[in-house]
Amino acid sequence: MKTHNLIKEAMSLPIEDRTMLIDSLIKSLNTTKSDVEDKWISIAKKRLTEIKASKIKPVPGNIVFNNILERFNK
Repeated sequence: MKTHNLIKEAMSLPIEDRTMLIDSLIKSLNTTKSDVEDKWISIAKKRLTEIKASKIKPVPGNIVFNNILERFNK
């Protein structure tokens, strides 16, 4: 199958299927899992548990990014 035909077929998929396809393709580019990635996964799972237990309150992304911009614009 030609690449452009494959892309055309992929573009016709529902968004959920395209998302899964993209995720799989990206993962296939980086097949080795680093220690850093393992640590981030561990932290993310811990934070999710803390959020579900109401131990911490999540901060909306726009506030986080605005805070970062303010720090760098000083």
